[in-house]
Amino acid sequence: MRDFIQALPKAELHVHLEGTLEPEHIFALAQRNAIALEYERPEDVVAAYDFHDLPSFLKIYYAAMDVLREEEDFYELAWHYFQRAAAQHVVYVEPFFDPQAHTVRGVPFETVINGISRAQQDAAEKLGVESNLILCFLRDMSAESAAETLAAAEPFLDRIIGVGLDSDEKDNPPSKFAEVFARARALGLKLTMHCDVNQKDILDHIRECLDLIAVDRIDHGINALEDPALCEAIVERGLGLTICPVSNRFVVQNLTGDEIRQMLARGMRATINSDDPAYFRAYLNENFEALVDEVAFTEAEILQLVRNAFTVSWLTESRKTDYLARVDAASRSAVAH
Repeated sequence: MRDFIQALPKAELHVHLEGTLEPEHIFALAQRNAIALEYERPEDVVAAYDFHDLPSFLKIYYAAMDVLREEEDFYELAWHYFQRAAAQHVVYVEPFFDPQAHTVRGVPFETVINGISRAQQDAAEKLGVESNLILCFLRDMSAESAAETLAAAEPFLDRIIGVGLDSDEKDNPPSKFAEVFARARALGLKLTMHCDVNQKDILDHIRECLDLIAVDRIDHGINALEDPALCEAIVERGLGLTICPVSNRFVVQNLTGDEIRQMLARGMRATINSDDPAYFRAYLNENFEALVDEVAFTEAEILQLVRNAFTVSWLTESRKTDYLARVDAASRSAVAH
């Protein structure tokens, strides 16, 4: 099964570039930028990854970002991720980035996006990894801050395919950002929002995503299974759900494999993703492998999840068709061997 997973060309639709910042890279950037760390070794950083819910994770996550200061830092961050993605036969990515987490530290927006954009270009040319960038707003900051960030992004819209909403969900519903998401839609951007597993008011948040924001995709979204009407609406609209099994295990102590199976059985377009792989110690293939090892997912289920990711991506229809043909050819070849 590991060979089968590796052989398939894959798409990743839910990975935070800042969440790919490996401990060794944190130390290298801290040294280069003359930043004092409270840890002595990369191993000490990993040992500090003692998170059991979303707030405890975010506390560590944002503290580590402080080492990202210069354009080259952001280039390296994205380039290192794309190298790991290519090694796992990930051929298409729609990565998130969190500009507010940097601009509040005095890092200019253009510094962030210029570094990432250079890495995207190099990944396409040197690794064969295509990507389209998603700007995420931090939901525990104000709607005004999100609007200012979108305005800062407007000169760079040719490098951004959509906007998302992440960070601490408690008391930060989608409706808080309705105006800025409407503006993003008017600018021609796609829309997605996090609906993290088992958060406060989560079903109301999913409903707002569907009925108020009219998202093109939902990130996480596992709790939709608790409401048949929500499931029906998601299926009717053909919306993708970007599920992150290993991430879920950290937050709710469960891979949510049974729930992913239920989604597939209902015709919901679930996809598998790595979320913040440097922190959860699992990139895309390891997420698939966990489903095989712990929940006995079959080749057919893995193939469906891989196909779903390309289907609900924001690629053009012709590019989707090309990638899906490659997936099917790889699947037939893997089975034949």
